[in-house]
Amino acid sequence: MNLAVIGSGGREHAISHKLKQSPKVKKIVCIPGNAGTNGIAENIKEDISDFDALYKIIKDKKIDMVIIGPEQPLVGGLVDYLNKKNIKVFGPDRFASQLEGSKSFMKNLCKKNNIPTANFGVFKNLKDAKNFIKKNGAPIVVKADGLAAGKGVTVCFSIDEALKSTKEILDGKFQSSNQVVLEEFLEGEELSYFVIVDKNSYQFFGSAQDHKKVDEGDKGQNTGGMGAYSPSHLLTNQLEEKIKKKIIDPTIKAMKDMNHPYKGFLYAGLMISNGEPY
Repeated sequence: MNLAVIGSGGREHAISHKLKQSPKVKKIVCIPGNAGTNGIAENIKEDISDFDALYKIIKDKKIDMVIIGPEQPLVGGLVDYLNKKNIKVFGPDRFASQLEGSKSFMKNLCKKNNIPTANFGVFKNLKDAKNFIKKNGAPIVVKADGLAAGKGVTVCFSIDEALKSTKEILDGKFQSSNQVVLEEFLEGEELSYFVIVDKNSYQFFGSAQDHKKVDEGDKGQNTGGMGAYSPSHLLTNQLEEKIKKKIIDPTIKAMKDMNHPYKGFLYAGLMISNGEPY
């Protein structure tokens, strides 16, 4: 098989590294790739938001299957585009990608399907948001609704800080967000839980714990990640059963019920509070 991996990060290097080990894989093309992928694949420089240009490369290189790493082209509908062109592609369609691309979509899906999540509100104007913040008090979590390269979440320890962060998002700090998600603060430890999904089943393939704060002792601002380790020491058999039953199973069922079955890598960003996953 000839495979194309879309993206330029460490994630795409890791994916390419593992794919290269399969005897079924003849050639890997990375678009645009990076210095790490250069030794194991053919890097082709192209704008991954230009779907027509990607399609031309895929046809020219006789690619059998495309694997998409970054969130942006998934949220932008690259899977839908390639499906229409009869190209085999691994990743969720535009609708299903809202699980990552829209925090309000994800939160409402959780609410409707009884998936445990922090209490929340979604707001498009400062007046309503201000009332919610004052009613709930601090600490409170302020999130840009859309993609923000891992920088759209602020844990605010005062009402003034929460109002400031909320105003910045509503004023257009992130191009992808014209609304804000406000969330109760959950005390606990973070756990990332990963599954690989097709239309009918899923397989667990790893856990991790992220370090997001920029300073020593978790004192600084949130970032897209300052490093991670895997597997997470938090994950026990008992906790894993809860995660599958309360979070993964109902999420996959909900997407199926909406006629957009999830396909690809599904990442659950969890908070473990008193032994319970949220």
